[in-house]
Amino acid sequence: MQERTKCLIIGTCAGAANGFFGAGGGLFLVPLFTAWLGMEQKRAFATSVAVIFPLSAVSVLIYLQNGSLPLRFSAPYLFGGVLGGMFSGLLFSRVSVPLLRKAFALLLLWGGVRAVLLL
Repeated sequence: MQERTKCLIIGTCAGAANGFFGAGGGLFLVPLFTAWLGMEQKRAFATSVAVIFPLSAVSVLIYLQNGSLPLRFSAPYLFGGVLGGMFSGLLFSRVSVPLLRKAFALLLLWGGVRAVLLL
């Protein structure tokens, strides 16, 4: 399969997850960046963040346009999110790949268990 086609499929999966669930694009991006594109793990995590940002911006605009996102409910979380993003971005280069993999796996496991328990 051509790399351009792989990129289109990866982006479509990430955008769909982000649009449907409000997050989760990295669930597709990181594993597919490493498996399909042969990207190094840390670069895959960083690239995922760079891709998710514009995808999230597009999703926000669409949610706002449809009246599905009252800003007064999301605004209180923005400052903490910015702090967390800055902190983790600065710490990222000091964290080992095995630790990142374990943290990512635990996050996926926690999200999966919560999703099943909420059924």
